[in-house]
Amino acid sequence: MAGSRLEKLGTVFTRVRDLMRAGVIKRAEKPIWYDVYKAFPPKKAPLYVKPHTRQSTKKHQTVPEIFYREDEVRAKFYEQYGTGPRPLDLSKPNFVSTCQRFVDKYTELKDSSDLDDSALFEETGKALLTEGIVLKRRGSSPVSAESRDPVLELKLTDMLAEQSVSADSDEAAEGTIHTIDPSSSKTI
Repeated sequence: MAGSRLEKLGTVFTRVRDLMRAGVIKRAEKPIWYDVYKAFPPKKAPLYVKPHTRQSTKKHQTVPEIFYREDEVRAKFYEQYGTGPRPLDLSKPNFVSTCQRFVDKYTELKDSSDLDDSALFEETGKALLTEGIVLKRRGSSPVSAESRDPVLELKLTDMLAEQSVSADSDEAAEGTIHTIDPSSSKTI
């Protein structure tokens, strides 16, 4: 019956009364309020009236943006450091994210010093580092390109080719050839 148009045509009392007349609700199962309502009906019958509103007269209220000062710090933090290596652990009730720790330390340092925002941002990173929280900048490699060892840039195929060439030259210098006998695992 929920969502039916018939519910809008009558009151709850008339619907219960009609269900009792039809035998759907037995007299012994009638609601408690039925006899009271029947003895003292309201002076004005409650009717369902559909509200008439025109779309053009309704004013659209714009909700102003709520913007906090610490949101700027958070945005700059995520821009420079990203979200971090692991997801936030919201299963722990006392969990404090790295970003929140950064914001707390930033506000603490801002209250105690007169530095501008960019210098204060750097000082906050250094203060967290002294507390044991390592922040890695986004997009930068941990080791600069100049200080890398050139051996690390060699490809595996190049390394194998060099080893085979050096092994061939060592055998030629010794003058011995090593062969493997398939019937035994001895080298001849």
